[in-house]
Amino acid sequence: MKPPCEIVVWYVIPAIRSELAKELLNLGMRQKDVSELMDITQPAVSQYITDKRGSGIKLDDNVRQMIKDFAQELADGRATKAQLIGRTCAICKHVETADVLEQLNIDKSDLGEDCQSCLGSEASNC
Repeated sequence: MKPPCEIVVWYVIPAIRSELAKELLNLGMRQKDVSELMDITQPAVSQYITDKRGSGIKLDDNVRQMIKDFAQELADGRATKAQLIGRTCAICKHVETADVLEQLNIDKSDLGEDCQSCLGSEASNC
């Protein structure tokens, strides 16, 4: 059994990054610019947009809209690279725990009491 923090690192954050990279590219940014903005390598951007990374779970429409809005703000200068971590955490908090666990075929009751609050929308902090 993977602890929830590992699920976030291996599935949730990559899914958010993948969607963000795709949205930025859809807004006309080049892979090199996306990699610099997201502080990741250009090959990582390539893997995100080709679903070699970040495709382990599907994000719901609400979360995808938050990512799309953030991408638009980044593209038009209303948001900056400095806001990337905070906004990623804010988006992560809106990911539904039950949805992620279901997609990964994990029963929430398998999580220990100490671990049930550190994944997705039930997180008190990121």
